[in-house]
Amino acid sequence: MTDALKRLSDEGVAIWLDDLSRKRITSGNLAELIDQQHVVGVTTNPSIFQKAISSGDGYQQQLADLAARKVTVDEAIRMITTSDVRDAADILRPVFDATQGQDGRVSIEVDPRLAHNTTATIAEAKQLAWLVDRPNTLIKIPATKAGLPAITEVIGRGISVNVTLIFSLERYREVMDAYLAGLEKAKAAGLDLSKIHSVASFFVSRVDSEIDKRLDALGTPEAKEARGKAALANARLAYQAYEEVFSSERWVALDKAQANKQRPLWASTGVKDPAYKDTLYVVDLVAPGTVNTMPEATLEATAHHGEINGDTIRGTYEQAQAELDAVAKLGISYDDVVQLLEDEGVEKFEASWNDLLASTEAELKRLAPSEG
Repeated sequence: MTDALKRLSDEGVAIWLDDLSRKRITSGNLAELIDQQHVVGVTTNPSIFQKAISSGDGYQQQLADLAARKVTVDEAIRMITTSDVRDAADILRPVFDATQGQDGRVSIEVDPRLAHNTTATIAEAKQLAWLVDRPNTLIKIPATKAGLPAITEVIGRGISVNVTLIFSLERYREVMDAYLAGLEKAKAAGLDLSKIHSVASFFVSRVDSEIDKRLDALGTPEAKEARGKAALANARLAYQAYEEVFSSERWVALDKAQANKQRPLWASTGVKDPAYKDTLYVVDLVAPGTVNTMPEATLEATAHHGEINGDTIRGTYEQAQAELDAVAKLGISYDDVVQLLEDEGVEKFEASWNDLLASTEAELKRLAPSEG
């Protein structure tokens, strides 16, 4: 076991865990990861909750109570998921206090079925913030076109946000713009900007998965040479955009009002192609002021054999652009790829949510007390 995770943390990368379950909370595992593996935050999504709750581990008593109350399946899901997030937030509270609110955060997503409905997303974000009722919560809002004005409105109300499902550089700039607009709105309302935090979840591995598939279909030597480079290039250029936006005159005015930068968060960092090193999307995306949220397997791989060699992002922008250009020259449309990934991301989370609704509804019916 190396101390790669400490070195990663020392480089200014916040290590978050991309997983949560009641068993992880009650067994002491989450507290252990915070204590021993430098974990300073947790992200969840509909797929993570679907897996956790469907396993049944630790949820039976609450499900039985909910069944006795005859709550709707939607209410049951919200009671279960917000309970887990609240408990995780309490475990992470010392980290939150020690970092003045930057880390020690737990993210919970708005209902993915609302991804294309701005008004409903805003209402759901407000409801989730109220339900969890912990200052170290981040409400996850997808970076769809409908999500952008919701981000501005929710930030403007002083609610901290994790913007999720970002794949394209253009959309990422729109997300940062929405965040700054939200801060300006909060400032005009007299809110304390130092209390508002945000991360922008830029997805990594799925970009390689989709582009590599198209490169493999081409089958040329040039296509083979381009494999496994697009995702890192895309993320590195996102960091370049982050540096630009958060040194602009617009940002300087907010910085003077004690606003916090919206940190880039590398999401989807588990390697999907066994041909690539299992720490690829960690060790090659090191730069200060970033977050890397990892599934446990990636966290363990990094701890065991990750080689942290300082900043691996700044100074790479020209090469990163050349690598994306090389893919484009082979006839693969960047715009087509990132739009497809956004659409699929929303669909996958919605499918997981629907699976969770179905399995929970079945459990509520099974556990419902007999009449009389």
